[in-house]
Amino acid sequence: MDDANSYDLVILGGGAAAFAAVTEADRRGLSTAMVNAGLPIGGTCVNVGCVPSKRLLAVAESAFAPRDNPFDAVRYGDGEPNVDWAAALDGTDELVDRFRRENYVDVAEQFETDVYEGYGQLTDDTTIEVVDGPDEGARITGEKALVATGSSPRAPPIDGLGAVDYCTSETILEEHDLPERLVMIGGGYIALEWGQILHRVGVDVTVLQRSDRVLSGMEGQLGREVKRAFEEEGVEVVTGTDFERVRGPATDGGTDAGPEATGSGVAVEVTVDGAERTVTGDALFVATGVRPNSEGIGLGTVGIETNDDGTIHVDTHFRTTNPDIYAAGDVIGEPELETAAAKEGNHAVKNAFGNEGVSIDYDAVPSVVFTSPEVASVGTTELEYTEEHGTCSCRTVQMGDVPRAKAVKDTDGLVQVVKHHETDEIVGVHMVGPRAADMIMEATLAVKFGLTVDDIIDTVHPFPTFSEAFKQACQAFRRDTSTMSCCIE
Repeated sequence: MDDANSYDLVILGGGAAAFAAVTEADRRGLSTAMVNAGLPIGGTCVNVGCVPSKRLLAVAESAFAPRDNPFDAVRYGDGEPNVDWAAALDGTDELVDRFRRENYVDVAEQFETDVYEGYGQLTDDTTIEVVDGPDEGARITGEKALVATGSSPRAPPIDGLGAVDYCTSETILEEHDLPERLVMIGGGYIALEWGQILHRVGVDVTVLQRSDRVLSGMEGQLGREVKRAFEEEGVEVVTGTDFERVRGPATDGGTDAGPEATGSGVAVEVTVDGAERTVTGDALFVATGVRPNSEGIGLGTVGIETNDDGTIHVDTHFRTTNPDIYAAGDVIGEPELETAAAKEGNHAVKNAFGNEGVSIDYDAVPSVVFTSPEVASVGTTELEYTEEHGTCSCRTVQMGDVPRAKAVKDTDGLVQVVKHHETDEIVGVHMVGPRAADMIMEATLAVKFGLTVDDIIDTVHPFPTFSEAFKQACQAFRRDTSTMSCCIE
């Protein structure tokens, strides 16, 4: 092997986990190289995930603001806002290009990381060969290797789905012309964020969810509250859906057209509460989770085992079944978050080269859904705690009882706190409401460091703020908050 192609660390992938690994490796004075394919360098978050979706959520919120105005003192004209979707995408592309250059390309150059473009395969222990793409034929080897190939949108096994065109969270960013009506399959955070974006820029959206509530992996109250808020806004949300078949042709006859439908568009045949129904639209959006990018990258060749769902099997220190190869990010499975992937990539390098034995407490990793109202969660749910302990010490307050929320007429949502029934330590916090994505960090620190409800009560919170909702939920363990003055400690 030519020394020019030898490094301390070689990485298959170019997203958050890869760059966190490069950053830690640079701190240790290690030489690095990565092979990137699929999405442009930077991976899902900057290219098709966090950055573009959050910008477009803000575009949609601005478009929807006149209709969502709660104040009689503020009046708008009769005209509806006109959203230039193509211009919104162009502006998003410019933002993504800047983020990619500043946060990834420039960083790789600063750390003197060699970047090879193309599809890479592990061919011999810690050796990666570029088998297709601009740098085809290149071979790099390292003392250690990291697999951080991320994930891609997953299509569910629904009859006929493979024969129709549909959008995903990646391809929607290429659609400059929006449909009038859209059917969304899925009820997770991607489905809800994109469903609200498209609804607020003028698309008639119907969300179809297989389980009995949206956000099925989170605390039950959160999904029910979001469904209520969406339906109040005008988004139809259908839960408990059994998918029978997807067909390309659809009629113009509304959402209950029969199976003989003809014309252009899409028709999704479902069963809801025992009744058959056909939901039609001009376009279909599939948002049913992701699959790991673990196929065709040579894992079996170098002795790396995968789990039943295709994720790479790692131990708590992110080492694969090949002791010289580590893995991080979406390719190892949940929580499939950019921030978690970065922490995993960082820890993989610490363990590979420093033998530090660091791991992640995933119970203290928060999850956020950037809809309006926002959703945020950290730690144990009421159901999980009850199943483990046979009891649950939980309290929930409504955002409508929080002074700041009442003052600004933004009262959708709730905050639930789950505490240990003996120690009073906070083990879970789940919230829906304005600023939930920002408020969850105080709750995350409480879960991470084992704070009690009294620790939160004894901490002075600024008044009036939405963050008082968390404190008020803690106070609910000690008093009747319905008869509490704003300033009671």
